[in-house]
Amino acid sequence: MLNTQSPIPLYHQLADILMEGIRAGDYPPGSRIPSEPQLAKDYGIGRPTVRQAIDVLVRQRLLSRRRGAGTFVRMPEQEVDLFSLAGTSSAFHKKGIAVDVQLLQKTRRVKVGDDAENPFAGGKAFFLTRLNRVDGAPVLLEAIYLHPVLFKGIERMDLAGRSLSQVVESSFYMRPVGGRQTFHVGYLDSQKAAVMDVNADTPVLVVHRFLNFKQADNAVFSILYCNTEPFVFSQQIGGLNHD
Repeated sequence: MLNTQSPIPLYHQLADILMEGIRAGDYPPGSRIPSEPQLAKDYGIGRPTVRQAIDVLVRQRLLSRRRGAGTFVRMPEQEVDLFSLAGTSSAFHKKGIAVDVQLLQKTRRVKVGDDAENPFAGGKAFFLTRLNRVDGAPVLLEAIYLHPVLFKGIERMDLAGRSLSQVVESSFYMRPVGGRQTFHVGYLDSQKAAVMDVNADTPVLVVHRFLNFKQADNAVFSILYCNTEPFVFSQQIGGLNHD
């Protein structure tokens, strides 16, 4: 029960009790926890206090609210090392996760506008966009720019459902030797939000990815829009690798 004499706020005490119940298996993944009125009655507290406790666990990604259905224990999140040099498709496959890669726009040569982040700004580059789905749900949107000379001919290749990193290695005989990535939280415009099946006010992880090759630095530049709801996207510490 709750200790009204404790300096620990009541909502925090209730959050700890619910957390222990989740960890002990009293509330298994996917199960619905008692409703706010029921918890308020069981612990002799007001609904605002219960709501605060649930908010804590929602922020900690232990619970999720479903409108009109209640509050449920989240399924364990799968961690995907998305940012190795092996590429996005291979990152999912290594975890045994089937991913469907859809080519949204055919590869074409484009004039790149002014963009301080884009290494091809003011020049030409090959450009394509891809959508990665897991179990039918969009999880990753990629906008990819490729060096206009090193990848000459890629616009004539069928890239649908293929690993881009494997295409680069098998057709152009190149492998990345390094790179860098920047991360920030951002929001999608209405068109991208519709493709990702999220609201425009839903925050997503935005990654700018630069890949270097022996032939040229920043030969591939990607903007990745990651829906972090179903997965934890990670990066291995200790240097980028191909494996």
